[in-house]
Amino acid sequence: MLASSKAGHDKNAVYIIIKEETEYVYLVDGRSRTLEKPKRKNKKHIQIIKKYPEPELPERIKTGLADDAQIRKVLKQYRMSTTK
Repeated sequence: MLASSKAGHDKNAVYIIIKEETEYVYLVDGRSRTLEKPKRKNKKHIQIIKKYPEPELPERIKTGLADDAQIRKVLKQYRMSTTK
């Protein structure tokens, strides 16, 4: 699922949520925040974007088949679709 940051130095940045805990989510963007080093952010500091990326992406992330290039591609497609 996609999420936008509402607070912090990364305000308005778009990420993909890869893991969820009670108070925190773990976010990746494929560049500065990779799958190996996700950003931990408080749930109240993000805004969920209801638009789902590629339907098979969450399964690929869970099984370890996704890579940072695929994350960047999905985020680029989302950004292009919102600027039209």
